[in-house]
Amino acid sequence: MRVREATEGDLPAAMNVLDGAALEIDVTTVRAGIAGDGTLVAVSGDGAGTENDRVLGALVLDGDRVAAVAVRRRRRGQGIGTALIEAALDRRDRLTADFDADVRPFYERLEFDVTPLAEPDRFRGERA
Repeated sequence: MRVREATEGDLPAAMNVLDGAALEIDVTTVRAGIAGDGTLVAVSGDGAGTENDRVLGALVLDGDRVAAVAVRRRRRGQGIGTALIEAALDRRDRLTADFDADVRPFYERLEFDVTPLAEPDRFRGERA
């Protein structure tokens, strides 16, 4: 598995992963991330952008905010989401993310400072 910047050719597979996780992110945001180094994909294969690559996970940044991060259901728990976040941290000085309570342990394991938001069961994480 390798993390790399997404290409326009990765867009359908990245959207499939993000949609499969029931995340509310539109194709325009993902495409803008691809154009501006803000969309990353975790791929199997050689990671060189060839047809052998299979998108296993995707992360979309909006500035320093994680707009979405998702991993294929059958590949969860294998460190793919962690690799995506770490690759994003290599590209940004800090990251923030707003998320539901069910993914709070993921962000806490990655040493995000987590605080509750006004909405019930919603949190914000920040890591520099």
